[in-house]
Amino acid sequence: MAIEVSLMRRAALATALSFALTPAFTANAADLDSTTNLDSVVVTATRTAQTQDQTLSAVTVIDRADIERLQPASLVDLLRGTPGMALSNTGGPGKQTSVFLRGTESDHVLVLVDGIKIGAATNGQAALQDIPLEQIERIEIVRGPFSSLYGSEAIGGVIQIFTRRPEGAFVPSFMLGVGSYSHLSGSAGLAGKSGDGWYSLEASHDQTHGINACRVGAAEVGAACYADQPDKDGYRNTAVTLQGGYRFSDEWDGDARLFRAEGHNWFDGNYSDSDESATQVVGGRVHYRPSKDLTFTLSLGTSGDFSKDYLHGVYVDRFDTHRDVGSLQADIGLWGGLFSTGFDWQRDQVDSTAGYINAFTGVPVDSRINRGLFGQWQQTFGSQSVQASVRHDDNSQFGGKTTGSVLWGWDFTRTLRLTASYGTAFKAPTFNDLYYPYYGNPDLKPEQSQNIELGLRGTYGWGYWTFNAFRNKVTDLITYDATTQAAANVEDARIRGAEAVVSGHVSGWQVTGAATWLDPRDESNDSYQGNQLPRRPRQMARVDLDRSFGDFSVGGSWYVAGRAYDDLANQHPLGGYALTDLRAAYAISRDFKLQFALNNAFDKSYQTAWFYNQPGRNYMLTLRYQPAQ
Repeated sequence: MAIEVSLMRRAALATALSFALTPAFTANAADLDSTTNLDSVVVTATRTAQTQDQTLSAVTVIDRADIERLQPASLVDLLRGTPGMALSNTGGPGKQTSVFLRGTESDHVLVLVDGIKIGAATNGQAALQDIPLEQIERIEIVRGPFSSLYGSEAIGGVIQIFTRRPEGAFVPSFMLGVGSYSHLSGSAGLAGKSGDGWYSLEASHDQTHGINACRVGAAEVGAACYADQPDKDGYRNTAVTLQGGYRFSDEWDGDARLFRAEGHNWFDGNYSDSDESATQVVGGRVHYRPSKDLTFTLSLGTSGDFSKDYLHGVYVDRFDTHRDVGSLQADIGLWGGLFSTGFDWQRDQVDSTAGYINAFTGVPVDSRINRGLFGQWQQTFGSQSVQASVRHDDNSQFGGKTTGSVLWGWDFTRTLRLTASYGTAFKAPTFNDLYYPYYGNPDLKPEQSQNIELGLRGTYGWGYWTFNAFRNKVTDLITYDATTQAAANVEDARIRGAEAVVSGHVSGWQVTGAATWLDPRDESNDSYQGNQLPRRPRQMARVDLDRSFGDFSVGGSWYVAGRAYDDLANQHPLGGYALTDLRAAYAISRDFKLQFALNNAFDKSYQTAWFYNQPGRNYMLTLRYQPAQ
């Protein structure tokens, strides 16, 4: 369970990640009699390769086998119920979705696709609702402060999405699905390995007539969409991933990738009622290993978040942002430990009809540059492990910011590990915060946090369990200040919470359960002091049960969320609710599988945002083809 400190071991793990990507959040349903595997490779927690069991952070890993076993309707549905994760959706498939990780703000989570930051520099959020499941091979969710490794945004944690990679010499695949609300879905892909190279191409399309996103009556009470439009609000998404890599020698290897997802979304509103959007990632990476104790990694890439708004088919406005990134990292084996150091460069650019102008100088502002220098040390001393990191970011808009973290682990028995950590993090103001007309304030400071955490985990032949308790103090939160009629650093928050996870096999069933308890409080010196932060249920839990009977498998998921509020004043409650999803699958042959999912089986009515509807009972029938390896 101790962190492996040899670079030879690291190189083997990195190779496994780059060429196989065979993680296991929970065991594959076809292997229910095997012990739960915590030896999957994780890179997000340290920016280096280590097994999930070796990490000192709270980590959740979801692999391709989990995605196909659970049969979620979308990435949002897949993430729902993972530890510490609260989601707020504004009206069903494809609608804007906010992620609140461990009670922090919706722009306090960093999202990566294949190592490249995504998200809009205007509002600070990534469009997770536009990333199709068929493009995803694996997801790593690391909870806690990670600005000391990644810079801005990682106050609540990091979500890293890995696109699909080859599993054999030549692997074609396709999927066809049909479901409720005129839902049609399809994908096709080719992937393989040849000699020292590999390639992967995956294309997907998804469309649905959807539901009526906003409840009738919103206009009268001044809520949600501020419009009464009782109609079906559909959604379309088309995406493609193209990537490949090559090992040139024992010392050199590289890879490159392109991911693009385009969406067309209809919703309710009086300013705009549809949009065309796109999320794009282009990047490449080169590794150089001159010796077993030294590895250099150079990464270059760009991501884009593009959106055009329409009202009754007439163009209204446009918000396009580009994020160019570069990183050089060195991993050095020293004195039985691993020292990592690196330099990150990032340029954000905004091209919009809104006109981003410095309110104090009157000068238009459409770009900013951030430079970050970091160092990290990982060491194992017998049964104890330490991970320490520090980083300094220099931003052209607000100056410098230094963050750090220390994590400690002690394997005090063969099956039990105790962990403790302290870390600081920050969130840079967005372009909307700084320069949006009649709202922006160019004098804003970064939001910042201090987090302490204790954890305990046990690993056994039947499975594993984890428990983590944390306290996060977030200061200088950015919000609208009525006295200045602009954005200001006026709010503070205190978040206390605990998470528990158990996963294993019971009488032939694969069982995974997760529960989260949160106390997210506003500590601002105003009338809202002591109120619950909006859209964060204080209790959340999820249980997944699956079992196979030869070629046939069945399963179900149960998710429950406690009461929440939609506003800081706690005047608009969002009632607690429970959802039940059922699923079955039949292996027609070694290569073909038929799946059926019944979501929200008991047709529960619920809201995750005030006056926004959610889908009722719905089904999806799917046929999958992939040659057995």
